[in-house]
Amino acid sequence: MRLTAGTSSRLGASWDGRGTNFALFSANAHKVELCLFDSQGRRELERIELPERTEDVWHGYLNDVSPGQLYGYRVHGPYEPEHGHRFNANKLLLDPYARRLAGRLVWSDAHFAYRTGSAREDLSFDRRDNARGMPKAVVVDETFNWGRREMRPNVPWEDTIIYEAHVKGLTQKRDDVPPNLRGTYGGLSSPAMIEHFKRLGVTTIELLPVHGLIDDRVLVEKKLSNYWGYNTLAFFAPEARYAQDNPLDAFRTTVARLHDAGIEVMLDVVYNHTAEGDHMGPTLSFRGIDNASYYWLRPDNPRFYDDFTGCGSSVNLTHPRVLQMVMDSLRYWVEICHIDGFRFDLATTLARGPNGFDRNAAFLTAIRQDPVLASVKLVAEPWDLGLGGYQVGAFPSQWSEWNDRYRSTMRRYWSGEGSLIGEVSRRMTGSSDLFNHDGRTQRASVNHITVHDGFTLADLFSYNEKHNEANGEDNRDGSNHNHSNNCGHEGPTDDEGIVVLRRQLRKNQLACLLLAQGLPLILAGDEVGNSQSGNNNAYCQDNEIGWVSWAGLGREGDDLTDFIGYITELRRRFPQIRAHRWLDGRRVDGSYGVLWLTPAADEMEEQDWNFPEGRFLAYVLGPVEHGQAPIFIVLNAAPEPIVFKLPKMAEYASWQQLLNTADVEQKAADFAPGSETTAPPRSVLAFAGSA
Repeated sequence: MRLTAGTSSRLGASWDGRGTNFALFSANAHKVELCLFDSQGRRELERIELPERTEDVWHGYLNDVSPGQLYGYRVHGPYEPEHGHRFNANKLLLDPYARRLAGRLVWSDAHFAYRTGSAREDLSFDRRDNARGMPKAVVVDETFNWGRREMRPNVPWEDTIIYEAHVKGLTQKRDDVPPNLRGTYGGLSSPAMIEHFKRLGVTTIELLPVHGLIDDRVLVEKKLSNYWGYNTLAFFAPEARYAQDNPLDAFRTTVARLHDAGIEVMLDVVYNHTAEGDHMGPTLSFRGIDNASYYWLRPDNPRFYDDFTGCGSSVNLTHPRVLQMVMDSLRYWVEICHIDGFRFDLATTLARGPNGFDRNAAFLTAIRQDPVLASVKLVAEPWDLGLGGYQVGAFPSQWSEWNDRYRSTMRRYWSGEGSLIGEVSRRMTGSSDLFNHDGRTQRASVNHITVHDGFTLADLFSYNEKHNEANGEDNRDGSNHNHSNNCGHEGPTDDEGIVVLRRQLRKNQLACLLLAQGLPLILAGDEVGNSQSGNNNAYCQDNEIGWVSWAGLGREGDDLTDFIGYITELRRRFPQIRAHRWLDGRRVDGSYGVLWLTPAADEMEEQDWNFPEGRFLAYVLGPVEHGQAPIFIVLNAAPEPIVFKLPKMAEYASWQQLLNTADVEQKAADFAPGSETTAPPRSVLAFAGSA
């Protein structure tokens, strides 16, 4: 092969139709070798020293290397953990810019740069070659025929309804998905699933991590896996386990089909840590390429990592080249894969500087000015485990944020806790106390009751305690603070009274979620009563526990798909629910944004908000424009019925009942203004004003 200098301008392996340019960043390396492998990844065919170094990027161009070539790197430099350097050229390393992975990691002690079992621990040095058990990067041809019809849906923020799902878990047990597509990218866009998404009325599918990942050794030894995928090793490569052949093309085909159906695709991305773990972890990529650049090291002892993530280490985005990698990755998924948005796991870590979280951090600044990312949805999980890590409401106006205050408040409210109506009122109207600043609107709040991490909705009302024994950690893992309510029996029951109550509480939570201002997020499977048998941390359960059970689909009482679809239609019908201006009360001209009412339909005063053990909340959202209808919403979390009056408004002759979660058949009814009716125990009601 003819080797020339190539260019440092594009990191990774870039094929131009004639040959491939290889470029790798390392500020502290002494030499970088490119290793080419046979098509099976078993035999190293050639080892080539990259000839040029430009601004800490090592690069070279090989004229005869084409798509399909497997490769890795060996990086030479000092092995001085006490000074933050962990170079070991005996270890084959994965290119951080790998677009595709071949093979899976086969665990052995050879993947550690130190001698496992040595009394000197990671200060020792291991000379074994780990190449045989390493996944290899693959040179790819990025061209793809998107077709003339493929158009991005571009759903407005205020119309967005998110559905969080795991690629495999969503369809693995779905009988109407072809067997060869179950658990794959293709299963997501199968006709049955697209029809299901349409019935629900969701606009945006948020996928748990699909970046190339590895299964932790401790899980593999327990015959488990890192099912959720929060263990990233390759930020540019679609995970191969969800594809039958070419994962990049399989993924893009699925995105194109979902787009054709008008459905957006968001990715849950994990840039805050990598699969290499703490100082005793393996050397697979970043650690062996340039440990001191990629990770936050303790200033007083750089042998150890600053761990803001709970995963052993934290990626350091204050380094320009590390920040570049993350930005390049995001742009790649938007430009090459047509992704519509991202949810950033432990986003506080990404915005940390030397003094903690910084709203003007390099990462947030880079995002703000990037023209490619300006058109996509950005959602932060606004916390990490470090000091000052809880930052709900602190992200810039371009962002939306997971609002755990909504989750905990509504869980407590529908679990029977009193004296919460003031807090509930804020959560149902966009959480202005958290987000009404810097030009932000209600869409800043991503409201959710359940997500992948925690109880499912069915389990939220079936278990008071977590049951994570299958994880092999003696039930110590997972949250102990779930605000759940088993309705009088722990786990499954045939008691009809408990079954009916659980079903109604599920409906109440879903109704509130979709009637609340802000962006609703629904967990896949909650619509059909999916249970994880009380496991609230099923991260390692690639089995019946973690997969969505569709047994409740079509089963009366369990299947709430059409119920959700009905309320998503109500959400579209009443623009004040999707508002992007903060609400005010009664205005001088008599109009209003929101009116908070007592059961007697009087406007609430201070003593009404402080009603002891209050569990009843009623309010009217006024029309956005003249001629539109108001919507009157009643939340009764009390265990007894409460009589209330329909509000009197001169311009409306009647109130049409739209929703009663205690009414199985949802019978239509009209009520005269000022007339009395009853809110059943633990129910949500909604009415539309009619002229």
